[in-house]
Amino acid sequence: MFRGKKYTDSAKQIDKSMLYDTADAMELIVKTAPAKFDETVELHVKLGVDSRHADQQVRGAIVLPHGTGKTQRVLVFAKGDKAEAAKAAGADFVGEMDMVQKIQSENWFDYDVVVATPDMMGVVGRLGKVLGPKGLMPSPKAGTVTPDVAKAITEIKAGKVEYRLDKTNIIHCPIGKVSFGAEKLTENFTALMGAIIKAKPAAAKGQYIKSCVVASTMGPGVKVNGAKLM
Repeated sequence: MFRGKKYTDSAKQIDKSMLYDTADAMELIVKTAPAKFDETVELHVKLGVDSRHADQQVRGAIVLPHGTGKTQRVLVFAKGDKAEAAKAAGADFVGEMDMVQKIQSENWFDYDVVVATPDMMGVVGRLGKVLGPKGLMPSPKAGTVTPDVAKAITEIKAGKVEYRLDKTNIIHCPIGKVSFGAEKLTENFTALMGAIIKAKPAAAKGQYIKSCVVASTMGPGVKVNGAKLM
């Protein structure tokens, strides 16, 4: 694979055979981010579970101490007082069947998170095949199916992130921006990894953290010592 000069120069500063302590890894991420824009820093952690089994799923949500650095656009399915509460809390879009029809007819995805009250899930369920593949389907485990929509919106706007296994048993999740600096990135990383470790399924056997890598949008990955996180 062809790599640009900036990426190659950044990669030379990282020892690919080494598992770095968290703080050292974040220092390297900030130092080696090559782009002129403020790159997002992502965590990629492979777990020793099998996502094909219901009792080995790992999914949840957490409000990062310093947020993600990104303003999340929130779509809320609610009616009556709940809809008004959502608007007051800062939801970007609020509706019922009108939103369902807009998504179905226009293939509309100008939002990052979908929240719904429990009584609206019958309506939202019609969008399962559309929202599901994009990871946008509301879920009680992620706190996006809730009667307290105002609290959910406030947390999302404050930097709440959802983590969940993909089909290859890896969790991909943003932990902030390069501009945060190493210290804030370390605190966000520690909070997220703490939540993932706490969510370890009882059915999981053997080594839980198989590998842990952090990387900026355009920069090389840095391996973190997962054994020290348990």
